[in-house]
Amino acid sequence: MSKKILLLCGDFAEDYETMVPFQTLLAVGHQVDAVCPDKKAGEQIATAIHDFEGHQTYSEKPGHNFTLTADFDTVSADDYDALVIPGGRAPEYLRLNPKVIELVQAFNEQGKPIAAICHGVLILAAADIVKGRNVSCYPACAPDLQAAGGLYADIPIDAAYTDGNLITAPAWPAHPAWMAQFLKSLGTRIMFD
Repeated sequence: MSKKILLLCGDFAEDYETMVPFQTLLAVGHQVDAVCPDKKAGEQIATAIHDFEGHQTYSEKPGHNFTLTADFDTVSADDYDALVIPGGRAPEYLRLNPKVIELVQAFNEQGKPIAAICHGVLILAAADIVKGRNVSCYPACAPDLQAAGGLYADIPIDAAYTDGNLITAPAWPAHPAWMAQFLKSLGTRIMFD
């Protein structure tokens, strides 16, 4: 059965962490609405590509323009089965928006699956929903997670971790594990002819 999923993104969200979940979820038959505060359906966000090239931190390069499919001002957790939060730089400022925080808290209060990757944990921490929960994220975000009372799941970069309704991962190399755990939480069944 198809599910309705909200993808919460913003300018300079990580490219792979925005596009891959969006396309994966569509490919298996789910409906995905991509939204950004202060933007409407048909408008675009700019994404950034984060890569791991042997430096002390990831490098950042221009990504693609990603077209939004719904208006942020009209969405409600009541209308969706799950939430996806990509990483990148967008969570740094999205967490400052009270409507973003209220939306994430509503998904959590309803026990709906929330998939967050990389810096997406900054929004979970700001929404005060990580206390006592095992959560993964990009390692540089671990202090923010821990300051919010979360328990840092220090897992390989290509792994994911599920704690109740929270499905989290360190970065885009974890897409296969992260999306597999998220699809399982949705009850998605993929059948081939």
